[in-house]
Amino acid sequence: MRRPLVAGNWKMHGTRASVAELIAGLRTQTLPEDVTVVVMPAFVHLMSVADQLGASSMNLGAQDCATEPMPCALTGEVAASQLTDLGCRYVLVGHSERRLLLGEGDALIVRKFSAAQAVGLTPVLCVGETREQREAGQTLPVVLAQLDALIDTLGVAVLNRAVLAYEPVWAIGTGLTATPEQAQEVHAAIRQHIAMRDAAVAAGVQILYGGSVKASTAGELFGMPDIDGGLVGGASLNADEFGAICRAAGRVKNA
Repeated sequence: MRRPLVAGNWKMHGTRASVAELIAGLRTQTLPEDVTVVVMPAFVHLMSVADQLGASSMNLGAQDCATEPMPCALTGEVAASQLTDLGCRYVLVGHSERRLLLGEGDALIVRKFSAAQAVGLTPVLCVGETREQREAGQTLPVVLAQLDALIDTLGVAVLNRAVLAYEPVWAIGTGLTATPEQAQEVHAAIRQHIAMRDAAVAAGVQILYGGSVKASTAGELFGMPDIDGGLVGGASLNADEFGAICRAAGRVKNA
């Protein structure tokens, strides 16, 4: 059975004071032992969060990495090996904000994915469609093309050491959330598409839902058979809300 995973993407939020307050709040939460919990602060806060997590069961993740796995002359970038040195275990690649606002294409994202795995990081590959693409009936062609860009280059077996996150762009930061049935339809299609290459890989890969996940919606979403947890944005900045989302992941998978 796939282990649930809930990751909090803090995006470009936080001061030293607010991050310390958030970590303190998270440490008071009762988090389920059978759910992998990850927090992903901005680069400038990674070291302090690593120190503050201490022996906590929470895992540290980063929001991006460079295309090169090792330190080199690449001003302004952060190597995947530097992230592991700080204690990171996960890293986002291909988040929609980087695809759409910063122009990151599939080829670049594949290089970042490869760099992360080269040093033992688990990449969380984000795929998703815009509102215009959904309204045009292009959800599955867009999502599966983003996935195929990776599989065709690196092979399907790399997904054994990765996590996928379906994030409908139209539901990120908008307050809109795909219905559990809409989300399940895409998650199932992703898993079926992978199964055409390798059934065992498809059965084992964790696929998260990301798109304005809240405690009030998490239970229904996570109860879907192909949704293995969430990539949480704004709600992860509230310790009580994020804790409730994590507990929802534990409850539904044990029901």
